[in-house]
Amino acid sequence: MNIGAHLPLMDFGGHPYTLEHLTGYATAAVRLGFDALSVNDHMVFSVPWLDGPTALAAVIDCSEDLALATTVSLPVVRGPVQLAKTLGAIDRLSGGRLIAAVGPGSSRQDYAFVGIDFDERWGRLEEAVQALRTLLSGADEPFIGRYYSTKGVHLEPRPAQEGGPPIWVGSWGSAAGLRRVARIGDGWLASAYNTTPATFADAWSQLRELLPKHGKDPKTFPNALATMWFHITDNEKEADRVMRERLVPTINRPEEVLRERLPVGPPDRFAEMLSDFADAGVERVFIWPVLGEVDQLERFANTVRPLIT
Repeated sequence: MNIGAHLPLMDFGGHPYTLEHLTGYATAAVRLGFDALSVNDHMVFSVPWLDGPTALAAVIDCSEDLALATTVSLPVVRGPVQLAKTLGAIDRLSGGRLIAAVGPGSSRQDYAFVGIDFDERWGRLEEAVQALRTLLSGADEPFIGRYYSTKGVHLEPRPAQEGGPPIWVGSWGSAAGLRRVARIGDGWLASAYNTTPATFADAWSQLRELLPKHGKDPKTFPNALATMWFHITDNEKEADRVMRERLVPTINRPEEVLRERLPVGPPDRFAEMLSDFADAGVERVFIWPVLGEVDQLERFANTVRPLIT
């Protein structure tokens, strides 16, 4: 299992939001042997949230050969042309290390503030992915749909990867979402706090049955699990405090669900969870420390990763 580290974009309390903090975190991820760095996307949120693509661009130079990923970015909210321009630049400047995972986003506020009907998000996402792929690949034939058209749009300079970076599609694992992944995705990105090893295994099995219908090989089609917030501690009171005071007020999920699905507590529990996900077929996980980010990456590397089976 590959392990990526999510950049510390959101404020769980006392976040400095400085370039030094970002680059120090990225440098630590390189030193500790992580495989990738990732960011996700919100316009507005319940806590301060640093812009994801900007943060990812800021750590290109110090991320060495790590893969860079969006988990996810929002082509409907941002617009496919603007997002293609941004992702193309990140891929080119990083020497072709970008995985561009996209999704509709779940925030009605994001849609309201950019003047787009939230109920149109799925239809728009389908078209936005096709528009993104056309723009990033430099295809001769434009995409022309109901919502978007790339006619007359040619974005240069081109991305470093031939044909553009792979475009993965985010889905929590619903039947409709898995059909969408199979139809328009180059990979599947699932969400840690919206699944379990058992439900992931079932969804992965369903997806692998769908892929051949769209000319894709289940043996080589990639997947990953994102938004795995964590805090490693053997102190029960500390773990309870982080869960109740940091995660529960910030993430719109019941406390019992977050306690079941997010590894806040001792390292052996975290390792067991990751091992179960590996057995379920997860190939890569993007972990996201809640507090003391660099220290938590150190703890993960020293106390959790050696236990993953």
